[in-house]
Amino acid sequence: MLMKKVKEFIEKEDLFSKQDKILVALSGGADSVALTRILITLGYHCEAAHCNFELRGEESDRDEDFVRNFCRSLNIKCHSIHFETRRYAAQQSISIEMAARELRYNWFSKICEESDCQVVAVAHHKDDSVETMLLNLIRGTGINGLLGIRPKNGNVVRPLLCASRQEVVAYLHRMNQTYVTDSTNLEDEYTRNKIRLNLLPLMEEINPSVKDGLVKTASYLNDISKVYQQAIKESIDRIFITPEKEISIEKLMNEPAPQALLFEVLSPLGFNSTQVEEVYGSLNGQPGKRFISSQWQVVKDRELLLIEKVKTANDKPQIIFEEVLLTKDFVIPKDKNTACFDANKFKGVISIRKWEKGDYFIPFGMKGKKLVSDFMTDSKFSLLKKEQQWVLSCNDQIAWLIGERTDNRFRIDDSTQKVIIAKLGKQE
Repeated sequence: MLMKKVKEFIEKEDLFSKQDKILVALSGGADSVALTRILITLGYHCEAAHCNFELRGEESDRDEDFVRNFCRSLNIKCHSIHFETRRYAAQQSISIEMAARELRYNWFSKICEESDCQVVAVAHHKDDSVETMLLNLIRGTGINGLLGIRPKNGNVVRPLLCASRQEVVAYLHRMNQTYVTDSTNLEDEYTRNKIRLNLLPLMEEINPSVKDGLVKTASYLNDISKVYQQAIKESIDRIFITPEKEISIEKLMNEPAPQALLFEVLSPLGFNSTQVEEVYGSLNGQPGKRFISSQWQVVKDRELLLIEKVKTANDKPQIIFEEVLLTKDFVIPKDKNTACFDANKFKGVISIRKWEKGDYFIPFGMKGKKLVSDFMTDSKFSLLKKEQQWVLSCNDQIAWLIGERTDNRFRIDDSTQKVIIAKLGKQE
């Protein structure tokens, strides 16, 4: 019996208790209607939340009316909201599906806070988990993508993961319970629907128990992944020279599975499996090769892989200037993000720009000129650090290689009366 199976699953996975208030995500479809009826019948305290994404015209309004009447028949509170989903997707430059997801879960969080609900129950079932597993496999995924949908993720719980779609529909028929059908679920349009309507039926012809087999495999992999993630964490700690920024290529190649490890590092940053393969293939090549995701870049240096957020024009450093009298108590700060200049020497046109080929300065403590490029090479700057180096100039003379070294021509000496203090503002 489905109700008994769901009750045991809730208890086994410790999803929630009878003392918790549950917010059920209720679309009006078969799965969410069955979930709501089962939880109410089992004696749980529920409220419902329905989203009208205004994507299907009259059909969306039909679903909302059904949900309101259904909640009224069960005597439970119904929260509902309308979203301008297409506009939000355009504003955020994301897909309609991703926009609906963000809008939905952000609103669920707000309702939970206002209504003191401890968990959000969504109606994913066994078939959804199998479809997710196959979808990730088709797109290319690491081990985490093969785990299917998990019963609990934060305060989001899935009590129907123990049941198949067929069991859910059979339960509703026994209860003579109506529900609405989203017409887009019947269209062979999106990748998930192609899996549901075409691929899975074909797989079931080969093995009628394929869904159960995949669910068991996902459960097994979930346990294995805990061991895997621990090993990955230990490997990541070994290969990074600086936290999250520089990977030692030599140390990476000494790991048992360097390409798999590289995938685990880069995939959370938006790099897909093909890009990771290209990065891995560049490790024995010349320095300077660059790979870019939506927000991150990886650069192959001589002995390192450099990982940085993609910089924009707004990343120009902010310098705060202060003029003070030079007294016997004045101490020149040793902080690299602070520079001090003789105010009488440091005047005229002040500008901040990226360094350019041919730039030179006289590093503090030296008498002779030195090319900025040579200074950075001698100081073992990485390729990314070189690209991102800014200079502070005074009348076209470099006064400060920002964050690194000041110019000797602007130094404080025995004749100095006033000091200009330049502080580098905090960078993100």
